[in-house]
Amino acid sequence: MTRKRAGTRRKASGRRRTTTRPRMAEAADAKQIEAIRKQIAEVAAGRPARWNADPEDVKRSVLKLVLTLVELIRQLLERQAIRRMENGTLTDDETESVGLALMRLQETILDLAKQFDIDPDELNLDLGPVGKLM
Repeated sequence: MTRKRAGTRRKASGRRRTTTRPRMAEAADAKQIEAIRKQIAEVAAGRPARWNADPEDVKRSVLKLVLTLVELIRQLLERQAIRRMENGTLTDDETESVGLALMRLQETILDLAKQFDIDPDELNLDLGPVGKLM
């Protein structure tokens, strides 16, 4: 009878094979932790900002979200008006009226954004894997 040592097994061919035991994770030093923090910050900086209602900045955050949605609706209405113009379903007066209303809406959006120090280019939502809203 053959005695087996701890940590070894016999293969079907009769040769010994050593087994590996799971190793415990080693503690990271301060330099490694700082390198990991920097790497996380770099990855996070590359991603577009998501809506975050900071209690100190709730008004601005909510206004930014609302203006983004209003801008989306304005763009949709503009596209619809262009299609209707091209198809000839709008009269000249209706075309003028819709164009003027859309221009005033855009001016209002820009004025509100300026009052709250929001760059109009910021008026967009990150939809994750789908991409940007607009």
